[in-house]
Amino acid sequence: MPPRFLTALPVYNEVSHVGPVLQHVRQFAQDILVVNDGSTDGTAAALAEIPGIFVETHKPNQGYGAALRTAFKFAEQEGYDALVTIDCDGQHEPRLIPELVAALQPGIDIVSGSRYLETFAGDSLPPADRRRINFLITQWLNDRLGLHITDSFCGFKAYRVSSLKHFDVTVPGYAMPLQLWVQAAAAGLNVVEFPVPLIYLEEERSFGGSLDDAKIRLAHYRDVLCHELNRFGWDCDAPEETALTPCGTT
Repeated sequence: MPPRFLTALPVYNEVSHVGPVLQHVRQFAQDILVVNDGSTDGTAAALAEIPGIFVETHKPNQGYGAALRTAFKFAEQEGYDALVTIDCDGQHEPRLIPELVAALQPGIDIVSGSRYLETFAGDSLPPADRRRINFLITQWLNDRLGLHITDSFCGFKAYRVSSLKHFDVTVPGYAMPLQLWVQAAAAGLNVVEFPVPLIYLEEERSFGGSLDDAKIRLAHYRDVLCHELNRFGWDCDAPEETALTPCGTT
């Protein structure tokens, strides 16, 4: 019997994308949850016009990590077998949803999309600072936690819902995936990566506030990682940025 799965999309001010993206997603997923994270641009009105979806609303905006926390809770409460998370900015391909679920074989807890595992025709060239920071943080995670991942920030994932109990998401913003990786390693969860295309439609998309500055963003990510590592009794031992070799370049 195939797993009963929920596809969840965190949404914040995506009025121009939400309709087309959901139309595409519903071709490959039956149960869809949208977490409207305090949108102020008409997204809520657009969602109200779309039948057959679940909507959870945050007021006010709480952040990407908080939206995923709500999706985790919903999937657990409603008794799903698997949860797929996909962004609503058009940068993930919904046609791959069934393949991510199928890759969630017995004994696997997380199937994590990777934009750097393989090269696809038509791949985008990501903004240089985003690629650099992703590689630096990914190598640090691998070094500190014994992981073997290539993309620490891809939001396109499939989770075994029975494994979600291991996560205590307290980071509300974009650094939440780093907390997730530490907690997954601490719980001994089995993670595999799944190659997905590298698509950037809006290279200037904002992180919000000071995090648009790459140096501040990297420092924030390092702070989150250190706090989480220390929380589980691991030394932070954060190396200097210049000492790191970007993952995938050697």
